[in-house]
Amino acid sequence: MSSTVYLVGGAVRDGLLGIPHRERDWVVVGSTPEALLAAGYRQVGASFPVFLHPETGEEYALARTERKQGRGYHGFAVDFHPGVTLEEDLLRRDLTINAMAQDSEGFLIDPYNGQEDLENRVLRHVSPAFCEDPLRMLRVARFAARFSDQGFRVHESTMELMQQMTASGEIQDLVPERVWTEVAAAMASSRPGKFVEVLRECGALAALLPEVDRLFGIPQPEKYHPEIDTGEHVLMTMNLAAREQWSRQVVFALLLHDLGKGLTPQRELPSHVGHEKSGLPLVETVCARMRVPGQFRDLALKVCELHLRVHRLIEARPETVMKVIEDADLIRRPDRLADFLHACEADYRGRKGLENRPYPQADRLRSALKNALAIRARNIDTEGLDGVRIGEKLRAARIAAIADGADPAS
Repeated sequence: MSSTVYLVGGAVRDGLLGIPHRERDWVVVGSTPEALLAAGYRQVGASFPVFLHPETGEEYALARTERKQGRGYHGFAVDFHPGVTLEEDLLRRDLTINAMAQDSEGFLIDPYNGQEDLENRVLRHVSPAFCEDPLRMLRVARFAARFSDQGFRVHESTMELMQQMTASGEIQDLVPERVWTEVAAAMASSRPGKFVEVLRECGALAALLPEVDRLFGIPQPEKYHPEIDTGEHVLMTMNLAAREQWSRQVVFALLLHDLGKGLTPQRELPSHVGHEKSGLPLVETVCARMRVPGQFRDLALKVCELHLRVHRLIEARPETVMKVIEDADLIRRPDRLADFLHACEADYRGRKGLENRPYPQADRLRSALKNALAIRARNIDTEGLDGVRIGEKLRAARIAAIADGADPAS
């Protein structure tokens, strides 16, 4: 039996949308692992055979079918015998727009009307087998966020199916690393707030991120937050950061920066005194549950704790500015400054009607940190002083440099 190779998935979809694609995936119909190995391909993956091309390094997968036979990620029976057809392989995919292929001549194979759904800007599941993998809900939400600016929406039938999937409870079986992969990718999308909205509509947000879900409907003082709703504010901050093309670490920090407001007693609303501190354990909990990488977790914690203090820096005394620098660990980690300030600025501007207001606090902190970093122990007289006194004198010199507002090395 002769084999045939097809381009599949995102490269086909993005090509039809006129979007550049970074990588290409291929499916091989009518072949075996032995035949690909003999041709010089290198096998990777354990659950089903995927091979790397000996020259391009691109992924080639044998056409396969999948059948659910248990709960969780490993509860699938995979069949990749040479008789599996291209149509059968495409049928197991999540969305119709991802279930298209092209042959070597560029001819489109589209058995499930993916091109029509592309034209209509619809995210629709290929078959009822969609419900066999709850991770697909996060993928749909991520695609909704990625293509939101192009007008894509989740089809009603797919949303209904996702709601049924959430109700089944199998979403709790998802492996944390798989969840984080989808969340991290969504944080880099053009409208990450849409990711949260879709998950909330299907009920998955309450299951995966209850700390974020409970923010919706919680009021804030209208004087400072014309949008009032805390959840809506969070979405606005995330989308603003994405428009500014700030990092996904910033967007993730914004997702979690106001979690403490979900703990405010009803009698204290709409005020949220101390929400920065009360939110810290929740940020820790979320990051531990999803096994979030340290660089994301650390920034989220600093932004949660300090964003209000940064907003107040314009009128702050030099000692207060220095304390913010210390608490943000910016003397030791000045490389974190840009992301830290971007997150604080997005919180400040991510409010209804206030999106374009200036944020001079950023310049104040940048200047202060520059001046503080210019002071080293070698710049001060430490003769006869122990370690504690040297630290105190160094700190005082840095505060003086911040007060002077000029580079002390100049």
